[in-house]
Amino acid sequence: MSIPKDISESMKKAIVEGNEADAKRIAQEALAKGLDPVEAIEHGFVPGLKRMGELFDQGEVFLPELMMAGEAMKAAVSVLGPIIRETGGGGNRPVIVMGTVEGDLHEIGKNIICIMLETEGFEVVDLGMDVSTEDFIRAVSDNRASVVGASALLTTTMEHQRALVKATKDAGLDVKVIVGGAPITREWADEIGAHGYADNAKDAVKLVIVLTGGRST
Repeated sequence: MSIPKDISESMKKAIVEGNEADAKRIAQEALAKGLDPVEAIEHGFVPGLKRMGELFDQGEVFLPELMMAGEAMKAAVSVLGPIIRETGGGGNRPVIVMGTVEGDLHEIGKNIICIMLETEGFEVVDLGMDVSTEDFIRAVSDNRASVVGASALLTTTMEHQRALVKATKDAGLDVKVIVGGAPITREWADEIGAHGYADNAKDAVKLVIVLTGGRST
């Protein structure tokens, strides 16, 4: 069932306003009305994120507002996501696993990338910070991820990116590994065998699109 315009507008508004409570409530109401959860995400909530991405690019909103929109999106997905997984829906949305490597407690840049990936229609599994190689591998396997992104902001944690690349190969996982972070260079990415590197959020999103075949949905 397609999403009625008044409901889709309410979904978009909840994201633009960064209202987690409203986003969650509207998602619950959509399910109660028998609306398709995938349609709700792609044609209701994601347009809100896209709008915020546009406003951010234009300098009309700033990082705090963008982060609030991302949290509202997470609230909606917390309601709709389990239903999608139960019914096997959403399979055409590439899954991207993101996290900051073990021993590293910086995640602002990673969070921005996660939000921007969601605005492009990707399904993002954000593992947060201080993520072990084992947890990265488990998330990639459990979610059948197309790409895994590992951020390192400290020179002392960079080696965990190398360990992740090796672990994906050892596990035989068909996943692309991308790396980033303040001390990371393209030369480092090449040295450890990563599939890509980006030094800013926009380039990271472009890289993911390329690695997933030039499309997000």
